[in-house]
Amino acid sequence: MTGRDPAVQAVLRQRRPDPACWDAVVDAVCSEGPSYGAERVLVQAGPAVARHADRIARDLRRQQGLFGTAVGHGVGVRALALAGAGDLRALPALHRLAEHGGLPFNRPEARVMAGLPPAELTAVMLTKLRRDGNGYHGNTTALDLLALCGAAAAPAAGDVARRLDTPFAYDAMRVLGRIGPPAAATADRLAAYATARDHRSGGPYPRRAAWAHWKVTGDPTLALDVCGAAVRSGTASHGLPFLADLGPQAAVHAAPVRRLMESPGAWTRTYAAHAYWRITRDPEPAVPVLLAEVDPAWTGRPDVPVQEAVRRLGEIGAPAAAAVPLLRRILAREERLTQPWENVRILADRAYVRTLTEALARIAAGRAQQS
Repeated sequence: MTGRDPAVQAVLRQRRPDPACWDAVVDAVCSEGPSYGAERVLVQAGPAVARHADRIARDLRRQQGLFGTAVGHGVGVRALALAGAGDLRALPALHRLAEHGGLPFNRPEARVMAGLPPAELTAVMLTKLRRDGNGYHGNTTALDLLALCGAAAAPAAGDVARRLDTPFAYDAMRVLGRIGPPAAATADRLAAYATARDHRSGGPYPRRAAWAHWKVTGDPTLALDVCGAAVRSGTASHGLPFLADLGPQAAVHAAPVRRLMESPGAWTRTYAAHAYWRITRDPEPAVPVLLAEVDPAWTGRPDVPVQEAVRRLGEIGAPAAAAVPLLRRILAREERLTQPWENVRILADRAYVRTLTEALARIAAGRAQQS
């Protein structure tokens, strides 16, 4: 198969397409002129086109010279393809795209850049934050990527903290919590949100603020109070992930968490099962709840917690061995997830495959340690 349209359809539909299909996609972008379909899948290719990195880098330089500009759609496609493959030659173009508004706006597509080292990615996202000001998509996307950088995002802490006064405060709290102690200067602001002293507090904000306060200060008291109250009050889904992160420190809340494993909401059941295991280290009640959410016919719909359940079964390890046959069967499927839009379908499916693979590896490692 060498035609570019059949090749595009093959890589969109098949988890393990013939490598010649990816060759045809690269040819379509680098040799045959503009092709929206081929460009759409090349951006998502990641390691699948790593062997073509030199060619893509050359074509990136050609695009910049051809149009006499450092930015533009063609430049973005090639730079993102290199970034997804972890190739540092993408960085100069990404910096210029960040300066001029050429980076992708939707979060799943922007996450291809997470293939780059966190420190370098932080610098690109910091440029994007400063350039986009109060823009919705620019802020949410940049903050999402900075959260993935963890402690390496510390140079952005000041700029992120300024988002606590904006509609992007919730995303900013996530970044600050992931940065940890280097963001300790924000502790008082986070405490104000967590305790409703800040008039903008409400909804899920207090829980995330309390969690971030714990992460930047090392003091779990506020997080235990605020997130535990959320679980007891019925707004559980906003408190359970943070109690899970607290682990055994949240032992006082184990009973209400366990009751929520019988919630009518699939996400709440999944979060509760994970939190209960993290708090008590007792897998017996958690594994059946999580396993029940692993639908082998899942198409990628984000409103059901299939991937989250797989991830948490992997975290439990050997006691989740009953999940192995099902996870192997799902992983062996040839067809990609079909529900996500085509511009993120390969990314979504690759993330699911990675989650399945890592879960199986962790369960196997746990069983090996037991033997």
